Amino acid sequence: MMKLRHTELSIPAGPVWLEALQAHAPDSAGLIVIAQTAVGNHRESREAHFAQRLQDAGFSTLIFDLLTRYEESRDPDTRYNTPLLGQRINALFEWLRHQPPLVELPIGLTASGTGSAAAIRAIAREPEMIGAFVCRGGRPGLAGITPLRQVACPTLMIVGSHDENLPNVRQAFDLIGGRKTWRSIAGTDEFFREPGALDAAATLAIEWFRAHLERKPAQQGAA
Repeated sequence: MMKLRHTELSIPAGPVWLEALQAHAPDSAGLIVIAQTAVGNHRESREAHFAQRLQDAGFSTLIFDLLTRYEESRDPDTRYNTPLLGQRINALFEWLRHQPPLVELPIGLTASGTGSAAAIRAIAREPEMIGAFVCRGGRPGLAGITPLRQVACPTLMIVGSHDENLPNVRQAFDLIGGRKTWRSIAGTDEFFREPGALDAAATLAIEWFRAHLERKPAQQGAA
């Protein structure tokens, strides 16, 4: 079993600093960025459980907050500002470029809620950063038509069969430009709160990342 090192981080994104929790092992199969529109609670939240499943499957993880604590408590509309949140994911990409132990790993991205749209905008802007994307329902349509069409990496859309927003999610999915797969989990809504639903989503995500994340070739001249 991998021996993971957990590190709490503050990552610069324009005028703000965003909290994150990194769980890293150099022998992992890849790094999965988990973009969340909540703040903190990186060790006990639903996203933490999702991250733990990925870690158990051999991946390093980075849970990344898209909002500041002030925004979560005093400016809740920020979570719907998908252009801003997308720029913050791009700021994370820039930070990753300066972290040799991390950027050398194949990198996957997963998001839900309005974070789905933010992730799509970020991927469209920097397609070379992400090897595979898992979208757990949410509001991908908020990304806009052009960014959806510009997504080129293998994309898995996981939805709950009782998601009231399902027609809009499907419409966004149909616009995605690259290789894509649709998977529905019966008996749950967009939050995957029913017993076993989040674990079922995690299993699908693990299979997707295992199938589509490839080790980056060693740079020429490297020892």
